[in-house]
Amino acid sequence: MSKKPPFEAIVTTHGAAVLRVCRAVLGPVDADDAWSETFLSALRAYPDLPDDANIEAWLVTIAHRKAIDVVRGATRRAVPTDEVPQPTPAAPADGRDLDLADALGRLPAKQKHAVAYHYLAGLSYADVAEILGGSTDAARRAAADGIATLRRTYSGGTTKQGAQR
Repeated sequence: MSKKPPFEAIVTTHGAAVLRVCRAVLGPVDADDAWSETFLSALRAYPDLPDDANIEAWLVTIAHRKAIDVVRGATRRAVPTDEVPQPTPAAPADGRDLDLADALGRLPAKQKHAVAYHYLAGLSYADVAEILGGSTDAARRAAADGIATLRRTYSGGTTKQGAQR
């Protein structure tokens, strides 16, 4: 007899965390599709998942792979447009970027993923390392570097002591 909860409970419990990860990695446009694809894949594989598996880490791993598929797919297809892109609004006078999602999106991929998986999905550094490939220390360092960059972005480029970087 399986000790696993019904799949509907898995979606209810972990759906928001998976969506946060998808939004952090892909942005709001592709996040919903990646979320749906994650849970469709998870539903098919759920019966074979061991009873003692870390379900959240398993779901984030699937979301990570779906996000990679979306990014790869986007690079393969042309984006037709009838309009000339409009310039983006100027940054605030003090140089800060007030859009956290945009700032997160500009991080290097490994830092962005480590921040999303650890801080948004709540996974341990060991789980993040397993998803990204590498050591726990490397996952911790990538997350710390990503958070440090975000803090610099939102503090106007100053450290706690107020010195310019």
